[in-house]
Amino acid sequence: MGIEIERKFLVIDQGYRSDDSTLLRQGYLSTVKERTVRVRVAGEKAFLTIKGITEGSKRSEYEYEIPVTDAVEMLDELCEPPLIEKRRYRTVHEGMVWEIDEFFGDNEGLTLAEIELNEEGQAFERPAWLGEEVTEDRRYYNANLVSHPFSKW
Repeated sequence: MGIEIERKFLVIDQGYRSDDSTLLRQGYLSTVKERTVRVRVAGEKAFLTIKGITEGSKRSEYEYEIPVTDAVEMLDELCEPPLIEKRRYRTVHEGMVWEIDEFFGDNEGLTLAEIELNEEGQAFERPAWLGEEVTEDRRYYNANLVSHPFSKW
């Protein structure tokens, strides 16, 4: 079984910005809390991802590359509206990879940073641009941003 251990934070400034970024377009076939099924187009690739229920910062995750044409059809015809659109930056801080998402559309103004860990208690250095931790605040889950976008809070 694939396990994802991820912590999520608000971002307080743009010190993370780099040339390494990708536009993402994603939607959900299922957003029930016990399992989410996501379709994502990231640059020239596409993925189908199934995630289990989150317990703390850990959950099961299975991800498979799929044809981009299939993903676009699923996004346009099957996924719950609205879609999540964002620009993802990747940066390394003190040897750890951070992914920072700047959201567009109904979630404009929201910027989140995520770090994937090998174990739940793993220590890491916090970058200066990192704000409050929101790992356990379900409002910040991408699947929840579909039905409760940031602009409506």
